[in-house]
Amino acid sequence: MGSAAGRVVRDVSDHPLDNPAWNALIGPQADLAERRGRAVRFRPDVCPFAALPADVDDAAWADLAALAGGAGSTAVIAGPERIPPAGWTSVMSLPGVQFDGSGMATAPDPEALVLGPDDVPEMLDLVERTRPGPFRPATITIGTYLGFRDTSGALIAMAGERMRPPGWTEISAVCTDPAHRGRGLATRLVRAVGAVIRDRGDVPFLHTTRDNTGAIRVYEAMGFVYRRSLQFAAYQVP
Repeated sequence: MGSAAGRVVRDVSDHPLDNPAWNALIGPQADLAERRGRAVRFRPDVCPFAALPADVDDAAWADLAALAGGAGSTAVIAGPERIPPAGWTSVMSLPGVQFDGSGMATAPDPEALVLGPDDVPEMLDLVERTRPGPFRPATITIGTYLGFRDTSGALIAMAGERMRPPGWTEISAVCTDPAHRGRGLATRLVRAVGAVIRDRGDVPFLHTTRDNTGAIRVYEAMGFVYRRSLQFAAYQVP
């Protein structure tokens, strides 16, 4: 390859979680995918994440550039750390951690409400106030989303499903209104979403940023086990 960035970069193994977005989008969630050559992404109204295969080369990056919209557009990659070719500009880089929920105790919660399209405006508002990660108007179509409302009917906590590599489902958008934290609402929702995932025959997993130590403590107390590091990165197309 002509540039250092064009070196072929391979993942450590073939495990579905080593490159979760790629394995989800070429597999169980192909119906939510847009693909060009050797690059793939979720439909933009569903999720901002794009993915590249394990054997990344300059051709795959060129496909991603076209898929993202060409010069000046931005591609957000979730997965193993990548080194883009010369000319690409890093506009965001968040070190992340991945947790395996094989040993987590799951349990349905009779008070958790199934959220639907009519709840999306409130879900977007809660996400805006709590910043759990990207959530788009059609994210709810990915899978099951559960939530709690207070006595006034306001949505105060939620959690749901996102990436689904073969045999696994990510628990995502875990958030609680600041005024209602400390009551274990997020823990209950994670266990309840985990029960939905297990009923389908999948294993739960999740991601968070490496510096989110509070969430990491909670997840470890629930039985999640650290599996590997990964990167949430955004690059501008040259």
